[in-house]
Amino acid sequence: MSIFKIDAELRDDLGKGASRRLRHENKVPAIIYGSNREPRAISLVHHKILKYIEDETFFTSILELKAAGGQRQKVILRDMQRHPSKPIIMHMDFQRVAEDVMLTMNTPLHFLNEDESEAAKTSGIIVSHLLTEVEISCLPENLPDFIAVDLAEFKEGDVVRLSNLNLPEGVTLTAFTHGDIDEHDEVVVATTHVQASSDSDSESDDEVETPETPAE
Repeated sequence: MSIFKIDAELRDDLGKGASRRLRHENKVPAIIYGSNREPRAISLVHHKILKYIEDETFFTSILELKAAGGQRQKVILRDMQRHPSKPIIMHMDFQRVAEDVMLTMNTPLHFLNEDESEAAKTSGIIVSHLLTEVEISCLPENLPDFIAVDLAEFKEGDVVRLSNLNLPEGVTLTAFTHGDIDEHDEVVVATTHVQASSDSDSESDDEVETPETPAE
């Protein structure tokens, strides 16, 4: 589990006008909420946030926010709004983290050793990733940066389902808390056959028959 340490400034000026002023100052308006405490408005240094979000684990990690010389608060990122056409972060929402309260997070899947697998080396076969992230539940201390899916032994016809994932200790899949496990046991990885077109087929497709003109 990665931990990012972020300096923040408390703010009392709220509203769209205040947010616009912060963005002109190259700051990101944000809010912290949760843990049965009042929400608190903060601002962050924009260029530092841009650097943080280059790391995929920023979105799935415990973050530490410190403002106005106070103690650091552990939070997770719950929402981030981007400008539709510019590299600008418009707003961020953070949720406070309590050590004894379960978290629900979307966690990315990392597919390992795929290029070395028999399936990847088989002509006419494509390894398809049907899921790229899963929703998990765990205590903050058990929060993983990602879940590894080892495809070293993956071959044609094989299937990896949710139930086949090797989960870290203390981590569960929320998909299996909704009732029948078999019904929610989605396919994560499978193989797909690709039908290659032959040269002769291509040539025949290009040929156009011209009807004979009847003799007069």
